Parts: sequence; structure tokens; C-alpha cells
Amino acid sequence: MSDTKGTMNIEDIKKYLPHRYPFLFIDKVLEIKEDGIIAIKNVTGNESYFIGHFPGYQVMPGVLQIEALAQAAALFVIFKYNLKSKPVYFMSIDKVKFRNQVVPGDTLRLEIVLERFGGRVARVKGKGFVGDNLALEAQMVAVIGK
Repeated sequence: MSDTKGTMNIEDIKKYLPHRYPFLFIDKVLEIKEDGIIAIKNVTGNESYFIGHFPGYQVMPGVLQIEALAQAAALFVIFKYNLKSKPVYFMSIDKVKFRNQVVPGDTLRLEIVLERFGGRVARVKGKGFVGDNLALEAQMVAVIGK
């Protein structure tokens, strides 16, 4: 951990998640709580997906916003339950809503709350904010691999 407040920098994050550039969508962890995590994705104009999404009006694809939420959720579950050597896979995504666009220059704040963890299955609620504006929300279920 970077410090005693439950934060993580990018090097700490890479100790828990197998993702790497260009598919690591968590840049920093601001807070780890008993039931969740608050993480950051800094959205820059240099991201390769902006070349085609969309020329002249760059918007972070919704599927990548969901992936960022999923990575934050996986990071929390791996950290909380000491599962460093285990992969985490999506089982389902429900009640997804995109409320506002995420564009270059935005800081996407990812807030995950663990609803339930049993056996190898985790259920979480996730929200993404840009400033005080809700950008997306979803309920997700993941399974811990063997």
C-alpha cells in the first residue's frame, strides 16, 4: 500500500490485477473501505480507442467504462479476500445505465460497494462519477477462478 489511508498507486494496483497497458483502466485507489473501494481512471486524449470513437467528438466507450468498474470491483475482492493468484471473471452485468458522457480530460471516479461474497461469487454495485455528475451505474456478478 502506498500509505496508511488505504490508497494504492499504479504499482500497487498491478500487484493485484493482471491487466496491463492498454487494458488497465485503474490509475489510482483513493480509499479502501470495509465494504468497497473508490478508484480513479484518468481519461486522456491519448487513449487509442479515441482514434475511432468518435473522430471529431471523442467519447469513452460505455463498454470500457463498465470494464473500469469491473476492474475496480475485482481489485477490491482480490485485495479484501487475499486472492492475488486467482483470476476474476464477469458472470453478469445488470441494470446498466449511462447517465453522462465521459470525455478526454475527465477523471472517472469509480465507486464499488460489495453486496455479497460467498464461495467464489461476488455481487457488487458500481457507480462512475465525473465530478459530482453520475456517469454510469451497474450491478455486476463475478466468479473467482480456480
